[in-house]
Amino acid sequence: MSASEADFRQFVDTRYTDLLRLAYALTGSAHEAEDLVQGALVKVMRRWRRVEDPMAYLRRVMINQRTSGWRRFGAREVVTATPPDRPVGDGTAAVDDRQTVLAALRGLPPRMRAAVALRYVADLSEAETAATLGCSVGTVKSQTSKGLARLREALEPVRPLNSGRRA
Repeated sequence: MSASEADFRQFVDTRYTDLLRLAYALTGSAHEAEDLVQGALVKVMRRWRRVEDPMAYLRRVMINQRTSGWRRFGAREVVTATPPDRPVGDGTAAVDDRQTVLAALRGLPPRMRAAVALRYVADLSEAETAATLGCSVGTVKSQTSKGLARLREALEPVRPLNSGRRA
């Protein structure tokens, strides 16, 4: 095994979880996330010696691949205002909350979703997110702000029709 191959393997061992977390935020599916990461790693492995910032390059490849998938296949899941009924008190509240957030995230347009995922899942700065997406910092701010507003709206509990009014 060459030094370059060893460096690549070490990089994958160290960063795989971070890549999988971002891919899951982009896809909403564990299987699709694994496929996305694997496909991106194959592309990076081919260019490993020439890549200056492997993590930034991988994020860009993953977003490009996911965007291509959205264009080819469109959205697969429809987000509804009312989540499906689930049993209460069985210890799955945290999982339910995470699934609800991911469903809302999947409801965002691809570029907005990528901006939110890069900023809050990958924990990138606005400048790093802009560089990854190939846009201006202002666009990142705008897309992130709009995305968070849509998420807040989607995640806001449903209020009764007479909330705040007295009978």
